[in-house]
Amino acid sequence: MEKAAHPHAVGWLAFFCFVEASFFPIPPHPLLGLMCLAEPSKAIRFAVVATLASVAGALLGYAIGWGLYDTVGKQLIDLLGLSKSFPVAACYLREYDVEAILIAGATPVPFKLLTITAGFIEMALVPFILASLAARAMIFMTVGILFRLFGAPIKRVIDQYLGTVTAAFVLLVVGGFFAISYLSGGNEEVKDKCEAATELQGR
Repeated sequence: MEKAAHPHAVGWLAFFCFVEASFFPIPPHPLLGLMCLAEPSKAIRFAVVATLASVAGALLGYAIGWGLYDTVGKQLIDLLGLSKSFPVAACYLREYDVEAILIAGATPVPFKLLTITAGFIEMALVPFILASLAARAMIFMTVGILFRLFGAPIKRVIDQYLGTVTAAFVLLVVGGFFAISYLSGGNEEVKDKCEAATELQGR
C-alpha cells in the first residue's frame, strides 16, 4: 500500500498498462486496485492513466501483428503460450470485428492476444482504437469510479474479509471467461468454426 502511493507509482502504472496491451504477460489490474485503495481520491485519475496507456500499448500490439508478425509476433505469441488461441481469436475478430474487441477487451482474456491479432488480420485502425478505448475504459474506469465513491469502506472490507474478497474476485474472473461464450451465442455455426480453428487464414 505504501509503494502504491509512491510519487512514481503513476508512471509505473502507465508503463505496465502499456506493455501488457502488447507483450507483457502480467495484467496491471492489481497495481491499479492497490493504488486506488491507497489514494481513493485519485482513483479516477489512475483509471484514466491506465485506460490511455493501455490503448497506446494496443497500438504497439497492432503494429506487431500488422508489420512484424513473421519476425516478432509469432515468437511472442509462442512465448506467451497463446499459439493455440491465436487462430481462434483471428476467427472471432474476422466474424465480429468491433464487438469482439468490446467483449473480450473488458474480460480476463489477454488483451495482447486481441491487439496483435487485430493487426495481423488488418482490422480497420480507427474502429480498433475506438473499440479498445471503450473496452479498456469499461474495466479501468469502473474500478476508478467505484474506489472514488466507496474507497474507504471498500478498504475496510478488504482488510477484514481478505479471504472472502479473494474468493469473490476469482468468481468474477471465471465469470468473465464465461462471458466470452456469449460472443457467438446466437450463431452456433460461427462458434463451432472458430473454436475448431487451428490454422491461420491468409490476410
